[in-house]
Amino acid sequence: MQYTYLLVNFFTIIIPFLFSFHPKLKFHKTWSAFFPAVFISGLIFVLWDMYFTHIGVWGFNEKYLTGINIGNLPLEEVLFFFCIPYACVFTYHCLDLFMGRTGDPKVQKMITILLVVGLLSFGIFFFSRSYTATTFISFALLLLFAEFILKINWLSRFYLIYGVLLIPFFLVNGVLTGSWIEEEVVWYNSEEFMNFRIGTIPIEDVFYGAELILMNLLIYKYILARKSSLSKTSLKAKAL
Repeated sequence: MQYTYLLVNFFTIIIPFLFSFHPKLKFHKTWSAFFPAVFISGLIFVLWDMYFTHIGVWGFNEKYLTGINIGNLPLEEVLFFFCIPYACVFTYHCLDLFMGRTGDPKVQKMITILLVVGLLSFGIFFFSRSYTATTFISFALLLLFAEFILKINWLSRFYLIYGVLLIPFFLVNGVLTGSWIEEEVVWYNSEEFMNFRIGTIPIEDVFYGAELILMNLLIYKYILARKSSLSKTSLKAKAL
């Protein structure tokens, strides 16, 4: 039982890792963009996690842990912020290769605005509940930044692919929140979230996960674009 959380991480990443070297996918060739992205976003989320653990918003069941800690977090929790983004960015990479054009820019903007309004409304209404307010408001701000500051044209694709990712998300997060096992691996303070669950999963986790993956993708795709631009500039310089 003490390896439960570690095994969840392992089985989350093992198939994406093995298929990263597939000749039609070649995800490993984007690692130079992925690793900086996962480190930056992971650092932000680990610090958030450490603080919320410190003030008792959530905690961990030692029964399902190896007992190795990094600060006040189990090693498994820190690995979560690498394994989950790896699997999700890999999935995005694969689906993006084979998907056609998805979504009109006006539709994307409308969906984003509706999401932002909904997130801010719930975040402000439940402002006294730390997990709800922090997750909803920070994700709304990230969406606004992506849509109106960065003006990215792939948010519609992200919404669609994240919808697909919710299937494995419910399996992984279901185990962590107590589905199919005797007790939960991660427990939540009922005073700090809305107490509305999908099975055993707090609804906030859906948006927390979306924010984690979107932040990874924003950094990952920025680095890829930067590398591509530098490569083209180098080729032009050599041609001259």
